Amino acid sequence: MGSSRTDRRLVLLACGLALAGLLPAAPAPAAEQPRPHPRPRPVTPAERRVDAYLEGVQDRPDALRRFFRAMPKGGELHSHLGGAATTELLIRIAGDDGLCVEEETLTAVRPPCEGPGRRPAVDARTDAAFHRALLRAWSMQDFPAGAPPGQSGHDHFFASFGKFGEVLKGNGGRLLAEVAQSLVDHNQLYLETMVNPASDGAAALAAEVGWDPDLRRLHRTLLAGGRMERLVAQARAEADEETAQFRRAAHCDTARPQPRACRLPVRYIYQVLRETPPEQVFTQMVLGMRLAEADPRFVAVNLVQPEDGEIALRDYRLHMRMLRLLRPVYPGAHLTLHAGELVPGLVKPEDLRFHIREAVLTAGAERIGHGVDLPYEDDWRRLARTMAARRVAVEVPLTSNEQILGVAGEDHSFAAYRAYGVPVVLATDDPGVSRIDISHEYQRAARTYALSYPELKDLARASLEHAFLPGGSLWQDPVAYRMESVCRTADPGGAHRGAADPRVFGPPPAACAGFLAASPKAAVQWRQERAFAAFETAVEAAVDADAARS
Repeated sequence: MGSSRTDRRLVLLACGLALAGLLPAAPAPAAEQPRPHPRPRPVTPAERRVDAYLEGVQDRPDALRRFFRAMPKGGELHSHLGGAATTELLIRIAGDDGLCVEEETLTAVRPPCEGPGRRPAVDARTDAAFHRALLRAWSMQDFPAGAPPGQSGHDHFFASFGKFGEVLKGNGGRLLAEVAQSLVDHNQLYLETMVNPASDGAAALAAEVGWDPDLRRLHRTLLAGGRMERLVAQARAEADEETAQFRRAAHCDTARPQPRACRLPVRYIYQVLRETPPEQVFTQMVLGMRLAEADPRFVAVNLVQPEDGEIALRDYRLHMRMLRLLRPVYPGAHLTLHAGELVPGLVKPEDLRFHIREAVLTAGAERIGHGVDLPYEDDWRRLARTMAARRVAVEVPLTSNEQILGVAGEDHSFAAYRAYGVPVVLATDDPGVSRIDISHEYQRAARTYALSYPELKDLARASLEHAFLPGGSLWQDPVAYRMESVCRTADPGGAHRGAADPRVFGPPPAACAGFLAASPKAAVQWRQERAFAAFETAVEAAVDADAARS
């Protein structure tokens, strides 16, 4: 690895600690010093050679793109299904479903399409200008072109969901088929995606019950008479319909299936709409947590909609108290929260001081999404150390953060989290709206933060380590990535302490095979290690072939 990348990494580390001008002029006391991250781990000869190859193709865009597309990239943990499918698919579905488009706002609506100011969505198949206008209105394509004058990236991003929202209804399976295929095309092995089945039923139940500031009593009221169980059954039935639609769209039960997409492990995170009245937020939380205990397809709860919204800001602490109350009641439900998706100027200074803290310390989030405003939190260094100690991961969608918040590069908290040992996971957020994919995000991270191949590899490993899959981890040490003893690969030279080297990483020993069979999480992690071994071997072979030709 060249010294230029090493020097740049040190600069970025300092910048991460200096976010918002918070780097002290003098060295901080020993108790304040961050633990370097990632902690040094043995690097295999194969990893060194792949890293040298990556360094050597920095000025070859096509080779870089091929490298990052082929590299195994773990799981996608932060993806909104409605924003993950391509805008092209949404436009196609709008035409298939006979929807109309309001020409002034470019919003999809139900028919009839006759009359002034409306036209059939299917017109976009033959009218290139109309198709381009929808692309720009329903995504960040060409932004700010096509946006109203003066509209911010933040507002355009979130407004797009309202414009294509009608297209999403009843089409979750079609969206999932495309999203799953995209993941496997970019060599990911697992998906957690955010959905909210039975949302209308939850709103109706909340309106029937009304608000009660006594949260325990409100919870009892929601459960009374089997109300919540009926709502859970409705949500599960909707998930069944979506699964059936997915299998049809991916041709899973035909002679010509999309085999890798059909086999991709998919789990759902129930997304709670936090810009709704408190009784509705609480009802959705209960529904999502009960679903996670009743149906293995559902694993967690998250809060969605803009964190800077009026109700989201007003009720933020209330929402965290709701979750603190419910978590012991539903211990089988995991929790990941959008927290810290804020910057100065978007909200008042006081609103930047506590959102991540409340998510972690009050609600008990196991992961947080975005976490951009870390350096503005009260005593942020202590908070970062707490997150590192608790292994609370941060889901980082770099492009989304730039498009919505205008934060990128050295201004992003990515380097600060890593400096304090907080687990970091790369994600896409809404790749359809953002017009990106996960390979783009890995390439962006590598370029922006001068990451080596072993560091990128460990980011991919972290995405599976912090997935809400049941079972034990493959990693006895999830920082140095030392395998559990029953699966540790023989290493005659002692050079990599259980890391996956192509020459020694073969089929699992019998004891390991039993462990993998009992742990869905470890099984996916093992598949990724096999994929890394194959990838590294392929890169080395390409290097050798190039050398032979020269």
